[in-house]
Amino acid sequence: MLNKTQLIGRLGNDPDYRCTASGTPMATFSLATSERFKGKDGETQEFTEWHTIVAWRNLADTCRKYLAKGSLVYVEGKIRKRKYQDKDGKDRSITEIMADQVKFLDRAENGSNDRPRTEEEPF
Repeated sequence: MLNKTQLIGRLGNDPDYRCTASGTPMATFSLATSERFKGKDGETQEFTEWHTIVAWRNLADTCRKYLAKGSLVYVEGKIRKRKYQDKDGKDRSITEIMADQVKFLDRAENGSNDRPRTEEEPF
């Protein structure tokens, strides 16, 4: 079985970084992907889909350090659905992308390539 998704989009917010009760780093951020198409009236239209991305451990640290609202990134990961209760006790569900890889697609501001391009590459 295969559960894999690949997305390219822009961050809708700075990563929200925190640690679990056991001390495991975690970063979450929203990612916007868009597609353009011609509507029935012939006009170009754009549809934007928002995704919740979750990164763990070293990848979370890297996202915290290098990503910001508006960053262009490639994300590869698994789709996960989970259920929870909100503060009012209502059952809710959410679909998240558990990131295995994040590649930074923006150019470095100083024009060099001295920042890491993926979480596997050294600092």
